[in-house]
Amino acid sequence: QGPSPPIAQFGMAASSRKSLGAILGRSETQECVYYNSSWEKERTNRSGIEPCYGDKDKRLHCFATWKNTSGTIEIVKQGCWLDDVNCYDSSECVETKESPDVFFCCCEGNMCNAKFLYSPDTQAVQSKSSPTSNPFTQKPQLFNTLLYSLVPIMGIAAIVLFAFWMYRHHKLAYPPVLVPTQDPLGPHTPPSPIMGQKPLQLIEIKARGRFGCVWKAQLLNDYVAVKVFPIQDKLSWQNEYEIYSLSGMKHENLLHFIGVEKRGNNMDIDLWLITAYHDNGSLTDYLKANVVSWNELCHISQTLARGLAYLHEDIPGLKDGHKPAIAHRDMKSKNVLLKTNLTACIADFGLALKFEAGKSAGDTHGQVGTRRYMAPEVLEGAINFQRDSFLRIDMYAMGLVLWELAARCTAADGPVDEYTLPFEEEVGQHPSLEDMQEVVVHKKLRPCLRECWQKHTGLVMLCETIEECWDHEAEARLSAGCVEERIIQMQRQTNIIAPEEIVTVVTMVTNVDFPPKESSL
Repeated sequence: QGPSPPIAQFGMAASSRKSLGAILGRSETQECVYYNSSWEKERTNRSGIEPCYGDKDKRLHCFATWKNTSGTIEIVKQGCWLDDVNCYDSSECVETKESPDVFFCCCEGNMCNAKFLYSPDTQAVQSKSSPTSNPFTQKPQLFNTLLYSLVPIMGIAAIVLFAFWMYRHHKLAYPPVLVPTQDPLGPHTPPSPIMGQKPLQLIEIKARGRFGCVWKAQLLNDYVAVKVFPIQDKLSWQNEYEIYSLSGMKHENLLHFIGVEKRGNNMDIDLWLITAYHDNGSLTDYLKANVVSWNELCHISQTLARGLAYLHEDIPGLKDGHKPAIAHRDMKSKNVLLKTNLTACIADFGLALKFEAGKSAGDTHGQVGTRRYMAPEVLEGAINFQRDSFLRIDMYAMGLVLWELAARCTAADGPVDEYTLPFEEEVGQHPSLEDMQEVVVHKKLRPCLRECWQKHTGLVMLCETIEECWDHEAEARLSAGCVEERIIQMQRQTNIIAPEEIVTVVTMVTNVDFPPKESSL
C-alpha cells in the first residue's frame, strides 16, 4: 500500500489576479504533486512527486481533478500534463467552469497543483469579498485573509519536504505520465496522442480475446471502450495504434479511435487502446441474442461491406495525407461492432497490414488470424505475399460473416435456428489447424446454404454473393465494393424502401438488374 494521499489545498478564488507567469514569461515545470485515487486498480503509486518529461519544444504543466460531494473535496488525480494552451502562463490551478461534474484545472510551475481553486464567476466572487465601508468587518476580513494565505503555504511546504524525503530515502518509483510523448518501451513505439488527461475509470469487462480484454470505461460523462494489452503483446498494440494513426482512418464504418495510454511500472505495464463504445457489442454477440429482419440484414451487411471496401482502398490526396490500402487479416463477426442503429463498424487492427507504393509488406507471417475464418490458401500456407492476395483473404472471411447474418434472418419461411459459428457443425467450437485443413482444403466444404433460402428473392441473391466471396479460387472472389453494390441492388429488387440513412446509393451502381461478378480487385 502506498503512502497516504497528499493534503491538497482547496479554496474559492477570492479575486481575479494576473498570474506570475504572465509577468515573468514562460514558467518551467519540472515536477508536480502526484496522486491517483484509483491506484490499487491501476497498479500505480498512490501519491508522491512526479517528474515531467516531454519534447524540448513543448511546454509542461501540472493538473488536478477532484469532486465536490456535499461540500467534501475528493481528489481524483494529480500529476503532469502535456502542452496545452489553456494552461499557459497560469501559476495557479483554477477551475472556472460553472458546476462541472468533475473539477479540472492546470497550471505552470513546479508543484503548482498542490493547491487548486474553484472560481466559476470571478467578478461575483470579487464583489462579495471586497472590503465594505462597515468598520466592524475589516478586522475579521484581515484575519481571514492571513489565515487563508498562511495555511496553504505551510501545507505546500510540508508536502514538498515530505515528498523530497520520500524521493531521496525511499527512491520512489515514479509512474509514467498517463499519455507520454517519449516512449519507455522502445524506439519504434509511436508517441501517444494527448487525450487531455481526463479521469478514465474502468467499469466492467465486456469481452476477452487473443491479445487481452476489452473494458467498458467512463471518460468524464461518456462511455468508452478500453482494450487492455499485457506487455508481452506490445507488438499487437503498437500495430493497431499505427494503423489507426494512418491518414484517412476516420470513417463511419471503422471503429472510432480516441487514444492510447501506458499504465503501471517497470515491466508490470498494461497497454491501453481507447475507442468509442457501442452497447450492442459485436455482431457475434448480437446474433446470439437476436434475429434480424431482411431490412436489418441488408443494412448491417451493406455498411460492413462499405467499411471493408474503404479499408481496402488506396486513396491519395486526402486532406491529412495518403491513405494506403489495408488488409484486416482477422475478419470475423467478433471484430464487427454494431452501433445503436445497427450500422456496422470494423474493429481490431492488431494484425492489419498496410500496403504503400514502393514498399514491401515487411516481415509478414502469412498464417495468422482465426482458424475458423482462414481462407484455403492460408490453411495450405500457399499465400502470394502481394496486396491482392491479402485483400482476397479478407473477402473469404466476409462470405462467412454474411452467412452468419443469413442464418439468423427471418425473411425466409420456417423457423430460424439458434446461432452457430461457421463450420461449427463440422469441427465444433475449438478446431485445430488440421481440422480446418481437412474440411476447407481437402473436402472443400462450406457452411450449408439452406433450401428455404431459395424461396426468398433477396436471399437467393445473397447466397450467390456469399458463394462468390468464399470461392476456393482466390482470384474469383468478389471485391468488397462489388458486395456493397450487390446488397443495394438486392434490397431494391425485393421492393423494400429503407430510410436514407440506411441505404446510401453509390454513383457506381448502374441500371442493370444485378451487378456483374467482379474480381476482388
